Amino acid sequence: MPIFIILIILSFALYVFYKVREVRAKEPFYKQWTGTKAKMALGAFLASFGLNELTAVEGRVQLWVALIFLAYGIVLLLMNWKMYKHFLTLARQEAKETN
Repeated sequence: MPIFIILIILSFALYVFYKVREVRAKEPFYKQWTGTKAKMALGAFLASFGLNELTAVEGRVQLWVALIFLAYGIVLLLMNWKMYKHFLTLARQEAKETN
């Protein structure tokens, strides 16, 4: 399906974008915050790839691989969403202190 292909490309592009921002960041909490956004984009990439594979299942192995990709992507999204909220407050405090 074309919607999953668009999601795969978009999430991979966001992953690369946030990974570059993480490397260039100097403040530690801002670096962690952008790192969690990169991991969330990676989770979206894996989940959308798993969903795309589920649309054309031909065998049991392909089904299990697609389910593993989908489950791992969802776990990455949820775990890093919690970390994102945690580091957001710390990055805001860090930004206030540096200004």
